[in-house]
Amino acid sequence: MKWTVVPAARFAEYAARWATLNQAGPAAPMLAPSFVASLLDNFGVGAELLAFCEDAGATCAAAVLAPQGPGRWATFQPAQAPVGLWLQRPGLEQAALAASLMRALPGFTLLLALTQCDPLLAPRPPDDERVRTLAYIDTARIDVDADGGFDAYWRARGKNLRSNLKKQRNRLAADGVVTRLETLTLEADMAGAVRDYGRLESAGWKAGSGSAVDAGNAQGRFYTQMLEAFARNGQARVYRYRFGERLVAMDLCIHERDCIVILKTAYDESVPSSLSPALLMREEAVRGLFDEGSFGRIEFYGRVMEWHTRWTDAVRTLYHLNLYRWPLLTRTHALLQARAAATTNNGA
Repeated sequence: MKWTVVPAARFAEYAARWATLNQAGPAAPMLAPSFVASLLDNFGVGAELLAFCEDAGATCAAAVLAPQGPGRWATFQPAQAPVGLWLQRPGLEQAALAASLMRALPGFTLLLALTQCDPLLAPRPPDDERVRTLAYIDTARIDVDADGGFDAYWRARGKNLRSNLKKQRNRLAADGVVTRLETLTLEADMAGAVRDYGRLESAGWKAGSGSAVDAGNAQGRFYTQMLEAFARNGQARVYRYRFGERLVAMDLCIHERDCIVILKTAYDESVPSSLSPALLMREEAVRGLFDEGSFGRIEFYGRVMEWHTRWTDAVRTLYHLNLYRWPLLTRTHALLQARAAATTNNGA
């Protein structure tokens, strides 16, 4: 295996190669070239590297990496990326690929970290003298059974969820409020959709924390650029939900092959707490996805919350992988982490 490493600023030159490798596996939407390029354009600092691995004349792995300090590299991981920017052909050993990459990186690399790995894309390897994995978060998905249909899926949900949403719909109908789900897919609609999304999010608790999407900040520019690029290929989908003319909830989604990913959700926090506009929107959107039959799974890619478990039982654990140059480093790092955890627990 031979790795080629170039500045990630040259990603556009290699985008077709990256796309071919992504298509050779599960074709993850959040690893598509349009997503990676938008991340680099809006959150890269210029020090990132792009690496490709060749074996027997074919590209078998690729990564975007960022320096973490002397002797340390990790997959480029802005907060907007659900998974680390690592690709590999199915059936290959992730740890072996990472070990060969470590030797190809500039300088003398002591630690290479692959962050937020999805076991659906790269199975979690066992620990050994140089490899340590760490559970990151549990994440949920809805498996779409087009044969069983939405009605069968919905009957399998808990009675509380079904009855609660039915009561909300009855209340809205009694008050004369007509709900409407809008689906935006065109490139020309994406900038306006991000502006609408930003207004919803900026009116809520995220405004106080400074983490809200805004059309004028880096997050807003990223989502606009990325969604427009996906829309050009027919792979962007924004859901807007209204009570009458009032916008009350939105989902920003991207899709590729049989997977659609819900990247961001926002709702109007001034709506009375007895109503759940995001859940009402999701019921209608999921029904539509079942009826459409284009997708095999709906991914949330966020930490599992209680409300996720009402919608699905399909949960898996994302993980981090640390690869050390020497076994002594593996043991030393593990010892330091254990001491830090003990100190934290004692302090608590």
